[in-house]
Amino acid sequence: MMIRLLVLALLALPAPALAWSAYGHRTVAAIAEANISAGARAEIGRLLAVRALIGTPQCALATIGDVSVWPDCVRRDRLRWGYTAPWHYQNVNICAAFTLEGNCPGGNCVYRQVERNAALLADRSLPRHVRLEALAFLVHFVGDLHMPLHAGDRGDRGGNDLAASYGVVPGLNLHWIWDSHLAERSISAAPDLVRRYSPAERAAMGSGDAESWSRDSWAVSRDLAYPRALDGAACSPAPDAPVTIDEADVAASRAMLRLQIQRAGLRLARLLEEALG
Repeated sequence: MMIRLLVLALLALPAPALAWSAYGHRTVAAIAEANISAGARAEIGRLLAVRALIGTPQCALATIGDVSVWPDCVRRDRLRWGYTAPWHYQNVNICAAFTLEGNCPGGNCVYRQVERNAALLADRSLPRHVRLEALAFLVHFVGDLHMPLHAGDRGDRGGNDLAASYGVVPGLNLHWIWDSHLAERSISAAPDLVRRYSPAERAAMGSGDAESWSRDSWAVSRDLAYPRALDGAACSPAPDAPVTIDEADVAASRAMLRLQIQRAGLRLARLLEEALG
């Protein structure tokens, strides 16, 4: 029995290839690619053709899937790319009225960077390698914006400071679990999220702007992620012991996590079509 539990624990340890930072981001990018025009896809191909000019051979840029995880890859080079770290999130207090004011100093937060890079990508007077960098940041940050704990916070760095266990696996935190284990299990469940969506589905899930998308993700953090973790109100005091994310929490979170990935993919598709179509 102990051996079986150990094997299960090892299988559930953090795996970068399955985290939102990889599996989820690639899924968002694949949904977007399946829902843009041939012209927009061709323009992405033309931008990818100049990837050598970016000068990051350690971080692949051959496909839109590569593009979706490139910002996390280059961030490891802190000397060159460390300044981009605050662009991946925004800690908006879920225990107060929603506002982005004061939570994005100097435009260094995810929703502002979605707006900025969408504008850069659309500017065809810019060199192609500049627009390729903007494409990579845009694809990635739309994904980040839809991860609830990149958008909602209760003074714990988006759940990074809230110790948590995932079933029998201890030593994690709430952010990590939502970023990886919950996301991977939810996204990989049937039916496949990557497909051509109907015009009605694209209209229903792809509307809005980066500010309204921020509110959506913040609300999921407030109404689902924290209450499930704390087994109570989202703003109740954090327990002394680590919280546990169990199978009931997984089941209760799956539909919303899948919806967030769908929203991200279709909203990204709309932005790519506007910039490149």
